[in-house]
Amino acid sequence: MSQTKTETDMFCWQCEQTAQGTGCSTFGVCGKSPEVAKLQDLLIYALRGLSLVAIEARKVGVKDEKIDLFIAEAAFATLTNVNFDPVRVARYLEWTIEAREALKKKVAGAGGKTEFGAAANLTLEKTLPGMVQQAKQYGIQADSVGNADLRGLHWLLIYGIKGVAAYTYHAYRLGKKDDRIFEFIEQGFASTLDASLGINDFVGLALKCGEINIRAMELLDAGNTEAYGHPVPTKVPLGAKKGKAILVSGHDLQDLEAILKQTVGKDITVYTHGEMLPAHGYPGMKKYKHFYGHYGTAWQNQQREFTAFPGAILMTTNCIQKPVEKYKDNIFTSGPVGWPGVKHIPGDDFSQVIEKAQSMSGFPEDTIGKVVTVGFARNAVLGVAPAVIDAVKKGQIKHFFLVGGCDGAKPGRSYYTEFVEKAPKDTIVLTLACGKFRFFDKDLGSIGGIPRLLDIGQCNDAYSAVVIAQALAKAFGVGLNELPLSMILSWYEQKAVAILLSLLYLGVKNIRLGPSLPTFITPNVLKVLVDNFNIMPITTADQDLKAILG
Repeated sequence: MSQTKTETDMFCWQCEQTAQGTGCSTFGVCGKSPEVAKLQDLLIYALRGLSLVAIEARKVGVKDEKIDLFIAEAAFATLTNVNFDPVRVARYLEWTIEAREALKKKVAGAGGKTEFGAAANLTLEKTLPGMVQQAKQYGIQADSVGNADLRGLHWLLIYGIKGVAAYTYHAYRLGKKDDRIFEFIEQGFASTLDASLGINDFVGLALKCGEINIRAMELLDAGNTEAYGHPVPTKVPLGAKKGKAILVSGHDLQDLEAILKQTVGKDITVYTHGEMLPAHGYPGMKKYKHFYGHYGTAWQNQQREFTAFPGAILMTTNCIQKPVEKYKDNIFTSGPVGWPGVKHIPGDDFSQVIEKAQSMSGFPEDTIGKVVTVGFARNAVLGVAPAVIDAVKKGQIKHFFLVGGCDGAKPGRSYYTEFVEKAPKDTIVLTLACGKFRFFDKDLGSIGGIPRLLDIGQCNDAYSAVVIAQALAKAFGVGLNELPLSMILSWYEQKAVAILLSLLYLGVKNIRLGPSLPTFITPNVLKVLVDNFNIMPITTADQDLKAILG
């Protein structure tokens, strides 16, 4: 933590690829500028202050769901690879102060207290340069907490909350909400301003964050399945059709559906990219005949892949990288996503995207590629659970591996490809999130008709993995840690932090995590995790397989 004591152009350590394994201090590896990094620091501080007021409002019976949702959306905008536009981040800041002051008046009118700490009285500078300068007082480097372990736990909680906020935002868009989640987000943010809380308090809050995240993911799962049906095993072509094209990336199924509806009868083929791949398994999406296949792989390859795509591109939620000039005029953002100079769609009218696609050449001819299978979410897997259980009892299936999480460009991620390739033929690999693109197109064969590679879905579908594991444990009459199941996880950003906290809340042990461990987790905190959960870093595929399988 000593590196945070010297002021640098910026300081950010929230993702796995943070520079030199300590923190980005001159420019973000993700593409985040020092200006945006500082504004996001200030935004998180301002949201912590707004949360203080929101908690007091709840005490006196004042509730404002719009403010609750705004806190979640604004926090989501600070995730890695979401919003890189300083103007839009500054607008979030202005909205935060406006919401805070409006809520203060309601609290005062209801007889609540009107004196709060400094975070709830922040006066925002009027200009963008002024805000950037002001932000220097509120980032990680300016954190006044003297204890490195406590400081690290503060940021572990904040990053976990960011992940919860993302899932909560997605679920709310689909009509699913739970006030307990909003309340925890606010309590969690506010707790990091409470000097009376110690290390044990924040360990407890981190696990509580994991518990709340399960509820947020459950709501999102319900929103997706009620809107689009339960995913079913579906073969997805990796080729292309001749003609005009739109590529949809990110995670937001609602935006994808809007694109599909608005392109009906327009001779445009819609493709998925990145985490949108599992969308092909939803019956509600499959009904669109012009919804064809998947183009490209994981988010970190988009500059090369998007350059070659001959149509319009929509980035929903997170995963955007700096657009290169060749396709900058063809790419659009929606939701909390932003990049300077990239056209943003503020609502759900995607006519600009469609017009751009119609003006472009499209694919000159049909191309044939590999085919991958998606749709093995909880309903599909549990539908064949008796066959799975029987195969385990007969010794046909010896072990299950959950190999999933976020992908990234940092060296060392080839481990996951090698691990899956070397997993014995009597084992099953469950996968989810963009980490699967290290091996998603490999044919691992099957066991008794059950594919050895089962794609559960997006990182947003981690709830399915939890339900599958719990159901198998119940069927075998054992606890989660007694199952022949090992979790080999890759992490990159803050939703992965929230999922990790959920697994720890459930008491899952022996998780192997990589490619590297979070920088903000100090050695002392790591020791607590090792002692209580035996969490460990990945080593090599051969060593880890030998340790797991003996």
